[in-house]
Amino acid sequence: MRSSDDPAGLRRAVALVAGLNLGYFGIEAAVALAIGSVSLIADSVDFLEDAAVNGLILVGLGWGAAARARLGMVLAGILLVPGLATLWAAWSKVHDLVPPAPVPLTLAGLGALAVNLACALILARHRGGSGSLTRAAFLSARNDALANLAIIAAGLVTAATLSPWPDLVTGLGIAALNAGAAWEVWEAAREERRAAA
Repeated sequence: MRSSDDPAGLRRAVALVAGLNLGYFGIEAAVALAIGSVSLIADSVDFLEDAAVNGLILVGLGWGAAARARLGMVLAGILLVPGLATLWAAWSKVHDLVPPAPVPLTLAGLGALAVNLACALILARHRGGSGSLTRAAFLSARNDALANLAIIAAGLVTAATLSPWPDLVTGLGIAALNAGAAWEVWEAAREERRAAA
Protein backbone atom coordinates (compact mmCIF):
# COMPACT_ATOMS: atom_id res chain seq x y z
CA MET A 1 0.00 0.00 0.00
CA ARG A 2 1.42 3.40 -1.01
CA SER A 3 1.82 6.00 1.75
CA SER A 4 -0.31 9.13 1.54
CA ASP A 5 1.15 12.64 1.76
CA ASP A 6 -2.23 14.23 2.63
CA PRO A 7 -1.64 16.26 5.87
CA ALA A 8 -5.36 16.85 6.55
CA GLY A 9 -6.11 13.14 6.05
CA LEU A 10 -3.26 12.22 8.36
CA ARG A 11 -4.56 14.58 11.05
CA ARG A 12 -8.06 13.07 10.80
CA ALA A 13 -6.62 9.54 10.94
CA VAL A 14 -4.46 10.25 13.99
CA ALA A 15 -7.33 11.99 15.83
CA LEU A 16 -9.67 9.05 15.15
CA VAL A 17 -7.06 6.53 16.30
CA ALA A 18 -6.43 8.53 19.50
CA GLY A 19 -10.17 8.51 20.27
CA LEU A 20 -10.55 4.78 19.60
CA ASN A 21 -7.58 3.98 21.85
CA LEU A 22 -8.82 6.15 24.70
CA GLY A 23 -12.30 4.63 24.50
CA TYR A 24 -11.13 1.01 24.59
CA PHE A 25 -8.64 1.75 27.38
CA GLY A 26 -11.57 2.29 29.77
CA ILE A 27 -13.31 -0.91 28.71
CA GLU A 28 -10.24 -3.13 28.86
CA ALA A 29 -8.94 -1.65 32.13
CA ALA A 30 -12.28 -2.38 33.81
CA VAL A 31 -12.22 -6.01 32.62
CA ALA A 32 -8.54 -6.40 33.58
CA LEU A 33 -9.15 -5.22 37.14
CA ALA A 34 -12.30 -7.31 37.49
CA ILE A 35 -10.62 -10.60 36.50
CA GLY A 36 -7.01 -9.92 37.61
CA SER A 37 -5.40 -10.33 34.18
CA VAL A 38 -1.76 -9.29 33.67
CA SER A 39 -2.05 -9.38 29.89
CA LEU A 40 -5.16 -7.18 29.88
CA ILE A 41 -3.55 -4.75 32.33
CA ALA A 42 -0.56 -4.55 29.97
CA ASP A 43 -2.81 -4.07 26.96
CA SER A 44 -5.11 -1.50 28.62
CA VAL A 45 -2.13 0.62 29.69
CA ASP A 46 -0.92 0.26 26.12
CA PHE A 47 -4.25 1.65 24.84
CA LEU A 48 -3.83 4.67 27.12
CA GLU A 49 -0.23 5.11 25.94
CA ASP A 50 -1.38 4.86 22.30
CA ALA A 51 -3.98 7.57 22.90
CA ALA A 52 -1.25 9.80 24.37
CA VAL A 53 1.18 9.01 21.55
CA ASN A 54 -1.40 9.81 18.88
CA GLY A 55 -2.34 13.02 20.70
CA LEU A 56 1.31 14.11 20.73
CA ILE A 57 1.65 13.16 17.07
CA LEU A 58 -1.36 15.33 16.25
CA VAL A 59 0.34 18.28 17.96
CA GLY A 60 3.73 17.62 16.32
CA LEU A 61 2.56 17.19 12.71
CA GLY A 62 3.00 20.86 11.88
CA TRP A 63 6.48 21.10 13.38
CA GLY A 64 9.77 21.22 11.49
CA ALA A 65 11.91 18.12 10.94
CA ALA A 66 14.25 18.73 13.90
CA ALA A 67 11.36 19.26 16.36
CA ARG A 68 9.55 16.18 15.01
CA ALA A 69 12.74 14.14 15.50
CA ARG A 70 12.96 15.28 19.14
CA LEU A 71 9.29 14.41 19.66
CA GLY A 72 9.96 11.00 18.07
CA MET A 73 12.62 10.37 20.72
CA VAL A 74 10.14 11.32 23.46
CA LEU A 75 7.56 8.96 21.93
CA ALA A 76 10.13 6.14 21.99
CA GLY A 77 10.38 6.65 25.75
CA ILE A 78 6.59 6.71 26.12
CA LEU A 79 6.37 3.38 24.29
CA LEU A 80 8.30 1.82 27.21
CA VAL A 81 5.65 2.82 29.79
CA PRO A 82 3.30 -0.14 29.18
CA GLY A 83 6.25 -2.50 29.60
CA LEU A 84 7.04 -1.05 33.02
CA ALA A 85 3.38 -1.30 34.06
CA THR A 86 3.33 -4.91 32.88
CA LEU A 87 6.44 -5.81 34.88
CA TRP A 88 4.79 -4.39 38.00
CA ALA A 89 1.55 -6.32 37.33
CA ALA A 90 3.50 -9.53 36.63
CA TRP A 91 5.48 -9.15 39.86
CA SER A 92 2.23 -8.73 41.80
CA LYS A 93 0.67 -11.73 40.04
CA VAL A 94 3.59 -14.06 40.88
CA HIS A 95 2.66 -13.68 44.56
CA ASP A 96 -0.99 -14.58 43.88
CA LEU A 97 -1.08 -17.19 41.11
CA VAL A 98 -4.81 -17.26 40.39
CA PRO A 99 -5.83 -17.63 36.73
CA PRO A 100 -8.03 -14.88 35.26
CA ALA A 101 -11.53 -15.77 34.07
CA PRO A 102 -10.90 -17.14 30.56
CA VAL A 103 -14.14 -16.02 28.85
CA PRO A 104 -13.85 -12.29 29.70
CA LEU A 105 -10.11 -12.49 28.92
CA THR A 106 -10.80 -13.90 25.45
CA LEU A 107 -13.70 -11.53 24.72
CA ALA A 108 -11.70 -8.48 25.81
CA GLY A 109 -8.84 -9.67 23.59
CA LEU A 110 -11.23 -10.01 20.63
CA GLY A 111 -12.57 -6.50 21.20
CA ALA A 112 -9.05 -5.11 21.47
CA LEU A 113 -8.06 -6.91 18.27
CA ALA A 114 -10.98 -5.33 16.39
CA VAL A 115 -10.04 -1.84 17.62
CA ASN A 116 -6.34 -2.28 16.84
CA LEU A 117 -6.93 -3.74 13.38
CA ALA A 118 -9.17 -0.76 12.62
CA CYS A 119 -6.42 1.61 13.86
CA ALA A 120 -3.71 -0.17 11.85
CA LEU A 121 -5.84 0.02 8.69
CA ILE A 122 -6.57 3.71 9.28
CA LEU A 123 -2.85 4.47 9.76
CA ALA A 124 -1.41 2.12 7.10
CA ARG A 125 -2.12 4.63 4.34
CA HIS A 126 -0.03 7.26 6.18
CA ARG A 127 2.78 5.15 7.67
CA GLY A 128 5.50 6.72 5.49
CA GLY A 129 4.54 10.34 6.17
CA SER A 130 6.06 12.55 8.91
CA GLY A 131 8.87 10.08 9.64
CA SER A 132 9.17 8.72 13.17
CA LEU A 133 5.85 10.19 14.29
CA THR A 134 3.61 8.24 11.95
CA ARG A 135 5.97 5.27 12.23
CA ALA A 136 5.36 5.29 16.01
CA ALA A 137 1.59 5.35 15.52
CA PHE A 138 1.58 2.60 12.88
CA LEU A 139 3.99 0.32 14.82
CA SER A 140 1.91 0.77 17.96
CA ALA A 141 -1.30 -0.29 16.21
CA ARG A 142 0.39 -3.19 14.39
CA ASN A 143 2.11 -4.51 17.51
CA ASP A 144 -1.09 -4.17 19.52
CA ALA A 145 -2.99 -6.32 17.02
CA LEU A 146 -0.28 -9.01 17.38
CA ALA A 147 -0.50 -8.73 21.18
CA ASN A 148 -4.29 -9.14 21.02
CA LEU A 149 -3.93 -12.41 19.11
CA ALA A 150 -1.68 -13.61 21.93
CA ILE A 151 -4.26 -12.51 24.54
CA ILE A 152 -6.99 -14.46 22.75
CA ALA A 153 -4.72 -17.53 22.67
CA ALA A 154 -3.93 -17.04 26.37
CA GLY A 155 -7.65 -16.96 27.14
CA LEU A 156 -8.24 -20.20 25.25
CA VAL A 157 -5.27 -21.94 26.90
CA THR A 158 -6.37 -20.65 30.33
CA ALA A 159 -9.85 -22.11 29.71
CA ALA A 160 -8.29 -25.49 28.89
CA THR A 161 -5.70 -25.58 31.69
CA LEU A 162 -6.97 -23.22 34.40
CA SER A 163 -3.36 -22.06 34.73
CA PRO A 164 -2.30 -18.43 35.41
CA TRP A 165 0.87 -18.83 33.32
CA PRO A 166 -0.50 -18.21 29.80
CA ASP A 167 -1.79 -14.79 30.90
CA LEU A 168 1.44 -13.97 32.74
CA VAL A 169 3.70 -15.01 29.85
CA THR A 170 1.53 -13.12 27.35
CA GLY A 171 1.76 -9.96 29.46
CA LEU A 172 5.56 -10.19 29.52
CA GLY A 173 5.59 -10.83 25.75
CA ILE A 174 3.58 -7.64 25.21
CA ALA A 175 6.17 -5.74 27.26
CA ALA A 176 8.97 -7.12 25.05
CA LEU A 177 7.06 -6.22 21.87
CA ASN A 178 6.66 -2.62 23.04
CA ALA A 179 10.36 -2.41 23.88
CA GLY A 180 11.18 -3.45 20.30
CA ALA A 181 8.82 -0.82 18.87
CA ALA A 182 10.40 1.82 21.13
CA TRP A 183 13.83 0.96 19.72
CA GLU A 184 12.58 1.20 16.10
CA VAL A 185 11.02 4.62 16.74
CA TRP A 186 14.19 5.83 18.53
CA GLU A 187 16.33 4.78 15.55
CA ALA A 188 13.96 6.47 13.06
CA ALA A 189 14.02 9.67 15.17
CA ARG A 190 17.84 9.62 15.31
CA GLU A 191 17.99 9.32 11.51
CA GLU A 192 15.58 12.26 11.18
CA ARG A 193 17.67 14.31 13.57
CA ARG A 194 20.83 13.61 11.59
CA ALA A 195 19.07 14.51 8.36
CA ALA A 196 17.71 17.74 9.86
CA ALA A 197 21.17 18.74 11.09
